[in-house]
Formats: sequence, C-alpha cells, structure tokens
Amino acid sequence: MSAGPDFDRAHGALLGLAIGDALGMPTQSMPRDLVRARYGRIEDFTDGAADQPIAPGMPAGSVTDDTDQAMIVARLVADGGGSIDPHAFAKELIAWEQVMVARGSLDLLGPSTNAALAKLQAGSPIEETGRYGTTNGAAMRIAPVGIAHVPGEGLLDAVVEASRVTHNTGLGISAAAAIAAAVSAGVGGADVGDALAAATTAARDGESRGHWVAGGSIPARLEAFRAQARRLGTAEFETFLYEVVGTSVQSQESVVAALLLVERGADAPFEALCTAASLGGDTDTVAAMAGAVLGAVHGTAAFPEAAVHRVLAVNALEPAPLARRLLAVRRSSTEMMR
Repeated sequence: MSAGPDFDRAHGALLGLAIGDALGMPTQSMPRDLVRARYGRIEDFTDGAADQPIAPGMPAGSVTDDTDQAMIVARLVADGGGSIDPHAFAKELIAWEQVMVARGSLDLLGPSTNAALAKLQAGSPIEETGRYGTTNGAAMRIAPVGIAHVPGEGLLDAVVEASRVTHNTGLGISAAAAIAAAVSAGVGGADVGDALAAATTAARDGESRGHWVAGGSIPARLEAFRAQARRLGTAEFETFLYEVVGTSVQSQESVVAALLLVERGADAPFEALCTAASLGGDTDTVAAMAGAVLGAVHGTAAFPEAAVHRVLAVNALEPAPLARRLLAVRRSSTEMMR
C-alpha cells in the first residue's frame, strides 16, 4: 500500500491519541487547583509525581490505559478485517490488566470495563455484561475503529460491536460513536467543522443502540455548549470546561469536553492537548480523545517532531504498521461498497 495523505491522517490519529494520553498522565485524577499549584500549565511531557493517584513515578512521555487498550483494539480490528470478536477482546483486556498488576501499576481497567468483565467471567452473556457501562472507556479506545471504517451505518455497527462487552448502553455507544465518526471523517479528509458534524450525527444515532440508561444527551450537550464556548476567552473557556461541561470519566462530560477542545484547537492541536492535560479530572482520556481527532484531521504534522519521537521511544510504540493495516481494511470495505 502506498503512503498517502489518508495514511498520514490515520497515523496521526494514533499518534495524537498517544501524545494526548502521555501529556495528561501526570495530572489524571487530580483536581484543577492541585494541577495549577504543582504544574501551572502543562506545556510538555512531565514525570508522574510520587503521589500521583494513578501513575506514581511514571517517566515523562509514558502512556496509560487509553493508548494500551486502543492498540489492543487496533490489532483485533485489523486481524478481524474490520470486526472485533467480543470474547477475544475481553480475553485481551483481562490479560492486559494482569500484566499491569504484575508490574505494580495502578493503571487498571476502568469502572464500567472492570464490572463488565467480572460479569463475563461469572458466566453472564455478552449481551448483558455491558448493560450499565456509561463511562468513557469505549470512547477512549475507539479511534482504530474510526480509522478502519468510513462514516455511516457500517461504522456505527462496528462501534456497537467494539463497545458491547463493556459499554452496551445508549450513552456508552453514543460517546464512542462520536469519537469514532470524528476520526473517520478526519481520515477521509474532513476539516474540524465537518469532523464535529460527523461526531454529532453519529452520537445521536448511537443513542438508540444498546440498553437505555438515564443521562444527558451527548450530542445535545455538545451543540448547546459549542455556542457558548465560542464566546469565551481562553481562561474562561478552560474554567467552563472544568466547572460546567465536566472532565470526569462520565461520557457526557469528558467526550463533550474533548470535542470542544478539538474545535478550540483547530489551528493549534498540540496546545489544545496541553490545555486538556492542565484541566484536572480525567485529563489523560480527554487529551487522548481530542488528540485522536486532531491527528486524524491534521495528520502527523499536527504535533511537534520532538513530542512524536519522545512518546514513541519512551513506550516502544510502533503505530505506523497498525495504521497501515487499519487503512487497508477501510480501503477494502470501500471497494466492496462500490
């Protein structure tokens, strides 16, 4: 397969996810006041402090569960020709957590994923394990599905398939669909505005999939907050994200915050990821999701070369081959639809 602009954007999506994740690593699960007092503003990769609640002592540039799990999804989707076997996925997630435990890491499975896999191991059917999963675990790792599929019903079906084990709810699927569609549109050549339009449409379509749970609508919140966010200066915008939109693990907060950062950072992607890392809350995931979309729209040039080299070296990551394989799936499915 020849390298072209679509490969650069697919590669950029995986790089952006990892870079955002690593920028947010030292501040994850910390309140904004503590982030400000300790770091001021995150401008580059930073070591995890000894008292970091999730990543104590991790070296600067280290990725977290967001990137690790996205790479699992990427490999399974590429191996499956666009599909992901839910039982194989569950097995991979359980094995990943066991490796983390053996390393002494506190960076383990999130609440929805952990609860779902416990049910699966206890004998619950796949259709039931994720019926209460509403957090951002599916959305944080869904970018490879967006690379492998063009926007549309097939993409939404693939998102549902990839989310079923752990986040089989309207909220969980809507959140994952928003990120996957934005990434997919970006890989296809869309600008930020069109990528966000694709995200909104997919998020709304995803609300009717999976089990119903109470919660604010992700596309409705995104559209309502976009208008207000555009009127705010930099400091007010950041306060608005943290205090009004929210940056917790809940999908209707963190996914909306990530997409608002995508719009705000359309012309300064790396700066937007630094903002995400400086907010407090679920900073690594917010930055990872925003990074995946901005990387898909802008390609690898969205990020400083030094940042790219650092995150690849520290984590021994090689996303380019996976991006190439995912793009081959996308091209193959596109040819079949003609």
